[in-house]
Amino acid sequence: MTDQQAVLRCQDGDREAFHHLVERYQDLLYRTAMLMTGSRALAEELVQGALRSAWRGIHGFQHGCPVKPWLMRHLAREGVSQSGRRPTASIPPAESGEAHPERQEMRLALAGLEPDQRHILVLHYFADLTVPQLAKALDAREDSVNTRLGRALGHLRERLEAQGAQEVANDGS
Repeated sequence: MTDQQAVLRCQDGDREAFHHLVERYQDLLYRTAMLMTGSRALAEELVQGALRSAWRGIHGFQHGCPVKPWLMRHLAREGVSQSGRRPTASIPPAESGEAHPERQEMRLALAGLEPDQRHILVLHYFADLTVPQLAKALDAREDSVNTRLGRALGHLRERLEAQGAQEVANDGS
């Protein structure tokens, strides 16, 4: 079954068709939520909330549009609504088998950002939401999203540079 077929069946009330969408996208949603929150429990909450929201809003899905950005918009909205209610945990350290130290550096730099900055960067660069999709998800104007992205990137660069300077200082001691 294609995503479009699943959506049509969902709009007719077929919950099994929604399970098709869940199976297809739950890992992506979870990985994105983990980057946004740094907490398994919070990530699971975000994904569950996003999926509930998607099910409730399935009748508003525009035929012919891709499902992934639509689901990511629900995740983004859920993340925005949750970020004000709970403190966001720090990004967890890399799993022991992770072979790329650059990923760990990025995780640490992301962890140091404010939740709204981390969310917008994760949704744009990791979940591949375009600026228009982000604007729709965040109920903001595109120029505002561009400004927020620019600021968040600037803060991320500052954190990465500071981490690099700290590593150099630690290696020299």
